[in-house]
Order: sequence, then structure tokens, then C-alpha cells
Amino acid sequence: MTSCKEKKTFLSCCNLVNSAYMLVMRSIKNAPEQLKLADFADKSLLILDDDDPLRGRLARAMEKKGFVVKEAKTVAEGLNVARTAPTAFAVVDLRLEDGNGLDVVKELSKHKKDSRIVMLTGYGNLPTAVAAVKVGAIDYIAKPVDADDVEAALLASPESKAKPPENPMSADRVKWEHIHRVFELCNRNVSETARRLKMHRRTLQRILSKRSPK
Repeated sequence: MTSCKEKKTFLSCCNLVNSAYMLVMRSIKNAPEQLKLADFADKSLLILDDDDPLRGRLARAMEKKGFVVKEAKTVAEGLNVARTAPTAFAVVDLRLEDGNGLDVVKELSKHKKDSRIVMLTGYGNLPTAVAAVKVGAIDYIAKPVDADDVEAALLASPESKAKPPENPMSADRVKWEHIHRVFELCNRNVSETARRLKMHRRTLQRILSKRSPK
């Protein structure tokens, strides 16, 4: 699980995520249609993420889309799936409690070379995006994501680029999500969260008391 010590400022995070998207996602100009899940005989999907609520929501949504989902929350569990029953698709979080998701990407690619793997991270950066693609991932998505984002990335044509979201979150919403994630990782301790985010405690309390922006 990602610790508070690894948190960066909101603006730096957004700039790095944007850089990663620009280089990793493919061009949509004259892009062919997206592939269809029905075209794949093997619809198995590994979802590896230590965020239980996120993993559960994503798993249920992907099952409704027709994928046969296997869930894992640690690198050890992910490696076991990769070695014993490698999946045709995978969504792998970068930072996990017991290690790095890139290790699972490497192992899955070794045992099932045509596996379509998408890397997830809440703290996107260019080196990570490049590393993920080099070891076997086909795309890289910065959190927060929804099932439609993941499906589009998993089924993107090799010559195409995943389309940008129709209704991307506003900068205020991204900031709100980031602050609340750090707050939860700090066990909802306001003082500790404020210190990690380098914010005044009262400013943080005002943000936490408000509803999420659109």
C-alpha cells in the first residue's frame, strides 16, 4: 500500500501524469475501430490492486462487460496467477504493499506473451510509463479510472490510441481526489495529512468538509 511519505504535491503530480499520457497513449487520428471482447476466445482478466474498494468496483464492472475476472491484492498473489493461470488481460497497479506491480507485468508477459496488460498508478510519471511498456504493458493509465477507461485501453487496436475521456475531471476534482486519498492513507488524521500535503490544518479541514467538485 502506498504510504504518505510517497505523496507529491498536486501540481507536480498532474504535470507528470499529463507528460505520461502524451507519450504513452497512441494517436487517434485515422485510428481503426476498437477491438471487441467477443473476438477473444480467452476473456480472463487479472485485476491487481491493493485498494479493496476500487478493485471490487472495477471487478464487478468488468464482469458485466464480459470479462472473467481474477482478483489479487499483492505482488505475491499476482505472481502466482501469472505462473499458474496466466490471464489474457490484466490491470496492474504500480505500487503495492509488498512490492512493485512491474514484476507481475514481467512475469505475466513471460508466461503469456500476448497478454494485454494495462498499468495503473495514482502517481504517474514518464519513467514509469516507459518502463511499463518496455516490460510488456500495452498502455498506462493514471488513477482515478473507471471501467470504461480500462476497457478502452485493454481493447485498443495496436495502431490506435486510447481516446481521451469525453468528460475528464476538472482540476478541482483531481485535487479533491488526491487530498482525500492522502487523508485515507494517513488514517484520516487531519494533522498528519496537512503536514504531508504542506497545507494549513484549517484549509485542509475546509476542503474535507466540502462535497466533491464536478
